[in-house]
Amino acid sequence: MIADKVRVGIVGVSGYGGGELARLLSMHPKAELTYVTSGTYKGKPLSAALPGVANRINLTCEEFDIDTAVAKCDVVFLAGEAGLAMKLAEPLIGAGKKVIDLSADFRLKSTADYQQWYKSEHTAPHMIDQAVYGLPEINRSKIKTASLIANPGCYPTSAILALYPLLTHLGLKPMLGPIVDTKSVIIDSYSGTSGAGRSKFSLDYHFAEVNESIKPYGVGGVHRHVPEIEQTLTQIANVFDPVLVTFTPHLAPITRGILTTTYSTLIDPMPAEQLRDLYKVAYKDEPFVVVMDEGQWPSTKMTVGSNYCYIGLTVDTRTNRVIVISAEDNLVKGMAGQAIQNMNLMCGFEETDGLQMVGMWP
Repeated sequence: MIADKVRVGIVGVSGYGGGELARLLSMHPKAELTYVTSGTYKGKPLSAALPGVANRINLTCEEFDIDTAVAKCDVVFLAGEAGLAMKLAEPLIGAGKKVIDLSADFRLKSTADYQQWYKSEHTAPHMIDQAVYGLPEINRSKIKTASLIANPGCYPTSAILALYPLLTHLGLKPMLGPIVDTKSVIIDSYSGTSGAGRSKFSLDYHFAEVNESIKPYGVGGVHRHVPEIEQTLTQIANVFDPVLVTFTPHLAPITRGILTTTYSTLIDPMPAEQLRDLYKVAYKDEPFVVVMDEGQWPSTKMTVGSNYCYIGLTVDTRTNRVIVISAEDNLVKGMAGQAIQNMNLMCGFEETDGLQMVGMWP
């Protein structure tokens, strides 16, 4: 699809992901937001749900209707709860629309894995193979021709970008495969509270519980993003045995941002300088990945409001482990910004359209 401008709809606009999509699309030079839905704000102006778009987007939140969506949209972002995309993707694609799903409905290629980790039946298994995992840095060519995108999770985005060059051996010749042990990767991630979504009202997210505290959760490999991370890293590494990770997420007392630290054991010793060169070669053409120089480290603050992922690394020579740290805005590169990056590729636009903003500082 190549057009001067596309009509865009957001299903589930009043959540944090949907709201960030609306904010970013309001500044997009080649997209016109024409349809927004919200059960909570049905019949109310979008500014009631998202005060920041007042005088910028003059739309009314509607109840979802497939015929209206088909009539008003060329591209539809599904920003609702898990299970929604299974119901809506097929009729929208059947009507010739491009669909980008922000939930986990089509990220996992195994229905058994989906049932195990999400505790519900996958009701559209025939659509799974059609879905392309929407991480542009690894799937750009497939995204360009896709009709259905499974937008990656925020934690997996930060972890996969941190580990990708170590598993592909990109930038080194000959390309011999992973340069780290694929059975002992450790990932620690810290996320702002917006990652839980706007409708989650559990005690864990009360101000008094979160403020001045960092708390782990999903400890012991039980977090739902584990299979997504392992599936993608295994595909990247192109190895027979699956890549295994120990993943521990933490809730941090910030609104936006993810900081991820990964630990991998090098198969053969390699100096940090050579690894940093490896990363710079791997990401030299990537518009939204910044590999930092020696002694520089990412922080969540430098990513706020931007679609960038910052990466820093070093080697602990005593233990022969490479330590890679990444930072991103969980609502932008980790969600809505990446979804728009995918839309740009699907529609034949410049990949950076509508996403050129830099992080806010301070």
